[in-house]
Amino acid sequence: MKKLVISIIPIVILSLFLLAGCGPKPAGESGTEIIDAEEALAMINEEGTVLVDAQNSEGYAAEHVQGAVSIARSEIVIMKPYPNLLAPADVIENVMTSRGVSNDTMVVVYDNNKNMDSARLWWTLKAYGHHKVKVVSGGLEALKAAGAETTTETSNPAPALFKAGPLDESMIAKQSDLRRLINTPDPNTVLIDTRTLEEYNEGTIPGSKHLDFSGNNFKDNTYKPVQQIRIRYLEEGIDYDKTAIMYCKTSIRGAQTYLALYNAGYRNLKLYDGAWVEWSANPMNQIFIPEVPVQIIESSDNS
Repeated sequence: MKKLVISIIPIVILSLFLLAGCGPKPAGESGTEIIDAEEALAMINEEGTVLVDAQNSEGYAAEHVQGAVSIARSEIVIMKPYPNLLAPADVIENVMTSRGVSNDTMVVVYDNNKNMDSARLWWTLKAYGHHKVKVVSGGLEALKAAGAETTTETSNPAPALFKAGPLDESMIAKQSDLRRLINTPDPNTVLIDTRTLEEYNEGTIPGSKHLDFSGNNFKDNTYKPVQQIRIRYLEEGIDYDKTAIMYCKTSIRGAQTYLALYNAGYRNLKLYDGAWVEWSANPMNQIFIPEVPVQIIESSDNS
């Protein structure tokens, strides 16, 4: 019992320091990317703003916020050689142009999938140089609770001109990067497996820390505030100076974690886009299986 108490004390002290505004300073500005539903409803009335529904086509057809245009995950990814890979620039340009999004447009995006699909669109736009994008915490349900009117009518905006910038390679980790990291461990780089504990126990990339993406959300699927995100990751030794590489099965949940960390002030972030499906498909890659599986926490999404 004494050992347990002693191990908890540093965590309690760290939490108190962070909540008091003390402790390590973030590398970048925080609270800039995720907005609550009330903020979103105010923003979408401003000129030059487009509200984007990131549900799949069936979800959009069933119900979406009035005035929202549809950009489903399937439209911003490619499925070969592995599912949910970042689509090339011309694909993103065509999608944005057809939805009335120009390079000057402020994009406000929501989903109905624990912030995953909106985070993936946010990450995609950032990777191609479009930084005027905000994610609505809690998505469709939060907007409805804030008074948003919904409809089944499709929005058909006038086309705009969207030109993708050069792909920001610093936001992406490749399979070869992870192989080098395994062969030559770097104390300043950490791998984060954002899948469920059940998936993690079945096999993970060697050296990965397990931090389920769902821990970034409250039960109502709104994102936890900046200070709670900071506490969660700093307690695991993931500070602002380290490079964090995150992944899941196909890096949709990984994108949700990327956004949580970026919004909390982290800047040295990379998404392993090929993710577990690419890594596990290569027989040359090492796979670590925990000898003593930890307690399993359920999650409803496996992307």
